[in-house]
Amino acid sequence: MKALDYTALTIAIIGAVNWGLVGIFRFDLIAALFGNMSWFSRLVYILVGLSGLYLLSLYGRIRNES
Repeated sequence: MKALDYTALTIAIIGAVNWGLVGIFRFDLIAALFGNMSWFSRLVYILVGLSGLYLLSLYGRIRNES
């Protein structure tokens, strides 16, 4: 479970950094690296979204550990 947590957290951080770049500089790093809405950039966006949804479960797990 920890490996999945760390993987999801890493992917979510990549997405957060990308959104920060979009908000501040209007620069989409994922689109610049992999093409605007190419199949790979869409895959990255999907993984970021799924990672964010998975990390919602972190709230429940933190509450249970307290």
